[in-house]
Amino acid sequence: METGDPDDFLTLLLLCDHPRVELRGVTITPGTPAQVGLVRRALEWFELTQTVAVGAFNLDHGKRCVSAWHERVYGAFPESRDAHPGPQLLLDLCGPEVTLVTGAPLKNLGAAIARGEARGAPLRLGRHVAQGGFAGEGVVPTQLQLAKFRGLEVCPTYNLNGAPKEALAALAHPGIDRRLFVSKNVCHRVVYDAELHARVAAARTRRRSLELIWRGMDAYLKRKPEGKKFHDPLAACCAIDPTIGVWAEVELFRRGGRWGARPAPGSSTQIIVDYDRERFIDRLLG
Repeated sequence: METGDPDDFLTLLLLCDHPRVELRGVTITPGTPAQVGLVRRALEWFELTQTVAVGAFNLDHGKRCVSAWHERVYGAFPESRDAHPGPQLLLDLCGPEVTLVTGAPLKNLGAAIARGEARGAPLRLGRHVAQGGFAGEGVVPTQLQLAKFRGLEVCPTYNLNGAPKEALAALAHPGIDRRLFVSKNVCHRVVYDAELHARVAAARTRRRSLELIWRGMDAYLKRKPEGKKFHDPLAACCAIDPTIGVWAEVELFRRGGRWGARPAPGSSTQIIVDYDRERFIDRLLG
């Protein structure tokens, strides 16, 4: 995860107490002491500091990399260097029964793959559910293409372009059994707006995470009433219940700094082309 905007942190809150999730670890990019402190504060709220490990890619990164929204909404928190090296934490925690959800550039995953191969103990992972990528012409039916993407085959995508070599390594790694990409062609249709906020408000006593998500988005909507694209929570909910999405089996490729997908039956890599909004909200609030 990263902490440049609300998405990743709200996703962490969601995963901390979702009844269908057993959270094992959190890796952070770049992994500054401020980011580690923020993640540890969230884990404290759910009494998970002793059971959920935290990993950082680079504790000595020069900037804080935490948006003002986090402290404005949830208060100040102490910085911390109490984190494992992120790549090693992934090697320690991942296995064929584990799902890794990523909502940031794949620096920790790429380094874990390289480290495992160098040691002769390759990373094993059951599923990688990534927020990122793009599916367009040739994969997404015309009637499902957003107007701004209509006819496009490739498009820039932040998380994959944030560490492109690592993303390509993750795509090629044989130790990952299945890959699901929750890509911008669908994510840009998913907005946390006033209507969804009212539904979260009605359900917020069910779980601590829903109360905290409601609080964060209540502050956000007061400043930006048009709402916010809800990319990473969609990816997390698709990890919990893949039937939220309609998927195409593909291979991802990079061309000139842009990403695309082409049909590839048998690839074990799927990309989202449509989603069921009500099922998504049911899993979010579940």
